[in-house]
Amino acid sequence: MCRRPRRSQDDRMEADVVVVGAGHNGLICAAYLARAGLEVAVLEARPIPGGNTVTEELTLPGFAHDSCSSAHVLIQSNPLLQDDELGLLSTWGLRYEHTDPAVVLPRADGDTLVMHRDLDATADELARYSPADATAFRDLIGEWTTGLAAVHGRWSSGFDLGDTPPAKAYAALRARSAWDVVHERFSHPAVRDLMVWLSLATIQDPRREGTGVLPSSIAAGRLRFGWSTPIGGSGALPAALLRLLEAHGATLHTTAEVDHVAVRDGRVTGVRTFDGRTFTARRAVVMSSNVARLPDMLDEVPTDLAAAKQAWRPGLSVFAVHAALRTDLAFTNGLHSVAAGLGDTAGIARQLDAFYRGETDTTNPWLLVVNQSVVDRTRAPEGAGTFKILTIAPWTRADARPWSKAKADFGADLIDLVRTRVPTLDPISIRMESPHDIAAHNPHNVGGSCHGGEFHLPTGERLVGWPHYTTSIPGLFLTGSTSHPGGSVSGRPGRNTARTILSKLGLNPATVMGPR
Repeated sequence: MCRRPRRSQDDRMEADVVVVGAGHNGLICAAYLARAGLEVAVLEARPIPGGNTVTEELTLPGFAHDSCSSAHVLIQSNPLLQDDELGLLSTWGLRYEHTDPAVVLPRADGDTLVMHRDLDATADELARYSPADATAFRDLIGEWTTGLAAVHGRWSSGFDLGDTPPAKAYAALRARSAWDVVHERFSHPAVRDLMVWLSLATIQDPRREGTGVLPSSIAAGRLRFGWSTPIGGSGALPAALLRLLEAHGATLHTTAEVDHVAVRDGRVTGVRTFDGRTFTARRAVVMSSNVARLPDMLDEVPTDLAAAKQAWRPGLSVFAVHAALRTDLAFTNGLHSVAAGLGDTAGIARQLDAFYRGETDTTNPWLLVVNQSVVDRTRAPEGAGTFKILTIAPWTRADARPWSKAKADFGADLIDLVRTRVPTLDPISIRMESPHDIAAHNPHNVGGSCHGGEFHLPTGERLVGWPHYTTSIPGLFLTGSTSHPGGSVSGRPGRNTARTILSKLGLNPATVMGPR
């Protein structure tokens, strides 16, 4: 039976495992460990838990906005939810709406391309533009569902892919760029626009090698799960995890930012917070904070963690506009959708090129538009709506104009752009957040990156997550969006690290999770 972490005689908090960071991956890792019978203490730097899966009143009272993450699509195929391993769905109150449409793309010519939560309906929609591309889309999804998806599951779990034909095909596809895959397989501009837009969903440059699976994986996920919307907001996921943790005797400590990781006789022994509190870990410390910040918390930095810090880059930093709406958005013929995408292939390329120059481009950039009150009426007062625009924007502007002065103009340009496609847009209160605001919102979002950034290895390879959950310091483990398989709400780093820790401690992971 689990016990609550206790205070020792010298007034230090003790637990079997101390988890640093209460983002969804840290909480998932903690939940598996607590279910396995370990005493767990979770430390969170902010006053509220959840990391980038939080829901807050950012504009007006009664309007619940998802500060960072909005869709929980990737986590749906994680055995955590697919097999309900922790009972989050059956016992702890977590609920999702899997929407149809999955996403709509309002086009400059007044048409709206609709991606449904159904292969046949989506292929029929694409056939309006190109019957050949509709067939190519069916082939793309067929290849994914009949072999590549299973290999992708192994990759996401950190397992060896093996040498089967599907594994070899998957590795070859992953090595390519999403851009090349889309342009090779599809010819009509509207279909390419959809597939390139989808490929940016995890905030990676689709022109970069290593992104070749994204057109297949993201499209298949939307077909299967729609725009998976947590009822009550993104914060519903950490709330369910915290109910589980409390029931299993774990403790949560907020406003507990860690500044030092203690190591004695070559083994991790605990952590210290900025306000001087000490938390002793009898068996393990799990760091779910940005791995690039970890070396600064150690007296002596081992070569593996120094290499991780040196290799880490923020990747694509983001800009967000949150708004309270007078009424929900309506698209062509009165169509309502939780999610909409703007941006064509050429415009996205211009935007990315501008980003690397330290500039912004609003001619036809990649924009995600989210209006979740369409399916979740808990988000806003009766008749009103919640709204978000997400796009990429450089951390440092080439014109040297500070974001504190530039964000209002840039955000207004984004709203005007959306209004050209969606005339029903009627905000009553607006909040702009530059990359610097995103970073200030959560200490994990170094450089304005809310998806964990990427690692540039000396070999030239780029990884979206550090490939190791263990470190060279015994008892010190890594999780979070800077761990494999990287950012977005997948829960994979949390589950993978929990499996690793249980194995290292001589406990059987099969008591709390399946083999996948």
